[in-house]
Amino acid sequence: MRYKVTVVGAGNVGATCAQLIAQADVADVVMVDVAAELATGKALDMMESAPVLGFNARISGGGDYDATAGSQVCVVTAGLARKPGMSRDDLLAKNTEIVSEVVRQLVSRSPETILIIVTNPLDAMCEVARRVSGFPRERVIGMAGVLDAARMRWFIAEKLNVSVEDVDAFVLGGHGDTMVPLPRYATVNGIPLPQLLDAETIDKINDRTKNGGAEIVNYYKTGSAYYAPGASSYEMVAAILHDKKKILPCAVYLQGEYGHHNLFIGVPCTLGRGGMEGVIQLELSPEEQAQLDKSAAAVQSLVEALPK
Repeated sequence: MRYKVTVVGAGNVGATCAQLIAQADVADVVMVDVAAELATGKALDMMESAPVLGFNARISGGGDYDATAGSQVCVVTAGLARKPGMSRDDLLAKNTEIVSEVVRQLVSRSPETILIIVTNPLDAMCEVARRVSGFPRERVIGMAGVLDAARMRWFIAEKLNVSVEDVDAFVLGGHGDTMVPLPRYATVNGIPLPQLLDAETIDKINDRTKNGGAEIVNYYKTGSAYYAPGASSYEMVAAILHDKKKILPCAVYLQGEYGHHNLFIGVPCTLGRGGMEGVIQLELSPEEQAQLDKSAAAVQSLVEALPK
């Protein structure tokens, strides 16, 4: 049986994710967008690359949610980016409306699906998806830490001039400037990062990681990052459908782990065919725990501001 994955939002992040899923022959992909012809055109363009790239997965696109029925995983990238003059509350209200409707459409056709949320503000949108879907926490997961950790891993590899394949890193907390990079747990082929770089250099990498999205936006001028977010979403899909039991940092609905309850926060977890199959509890220093608590408070304020 070939798996089916739905990607809602045929913008740059969604389209990149869809292309990578199909190119790796992980699943057939349905792209849905309010701009139906955009989704149709991008899907056709991708399929015309299949003979060159040699993949057999099918990508279709349009505006009809009926085509998504029976999806094992649904990736939600739809939403507005914050524009000049738009307050945080404005963005929160609009994207709550969008994500709510998207999730309703998806779960009515794929009641057993696993939701991966990418729309910002991410941690709050995960809570919206959880409330609307009624799903258990195993089946609502946010894509944040995979991206943040990937950025950190690249910055480390670049600084040390080593293969990215040798670098592991974790970033905890909310997906924003309160995220918590954990250099103490970062390794290069098993060597702890603090043995390879001095504290000042590590602090600079931490700061660059926290501002990784803004750095890209400053270069693009209009628009935001999409290659790395698309790839990070793909990695989560592949880990789930291939039942890899892969440990990745994701936004998870915590129920006591790390001292927090009923809140989506980025933590390392195991991803497999059941979705989020377990939270990995790291031992944090008092300083690291304080930083995580601060990040959780920022997420809590967003959740409290959600439209009722």
